[in-house]
Amino acid sequence: MNMKAFSTLAGLSSYTLRYYEKVGLLNNIQRNSSGHRVYTAKDLEWINFVKRLKDTGMALTKIQQYAQLRTLGPGTVLDRQQLLECHKDQLQAHIELQKNHLLALENKISLYKANKVS
Repeated sequence: MNMKAFSTLAGLSSYTLRYYEKVGLLNNIQRNSSGHRVYTAKDLEWINFVKRLKDTGMALTKIQQYAQLRTLGPGTVLDRQQLLECHKDQLQAHIELQKNHLLALENKISLYKANKVS
């Protein structure tokens, strides 16, 4: 598919796609005889995973590290797994912190509803 179709499906601008390619998040993008980028369903699957990592708060440098390991092939599976497990631990800690913040807000709202504002 061309960049416009891919951009629409990925929910990213063509500028962002070109940036991701520049920083190594989108590698080995094929080009047609006119030199235009041609994306595949596999590219879409990958970019959706990158977006998920980003949405969960993984730093761009870590996503780049993961992408580089992925490019190096099957010999890096354990390194990629370790990187994802570390991120998972950080994400779980962040979720727990957010749950505590939510509980504090709910308690304050309950005080307002009971007219016991402090």
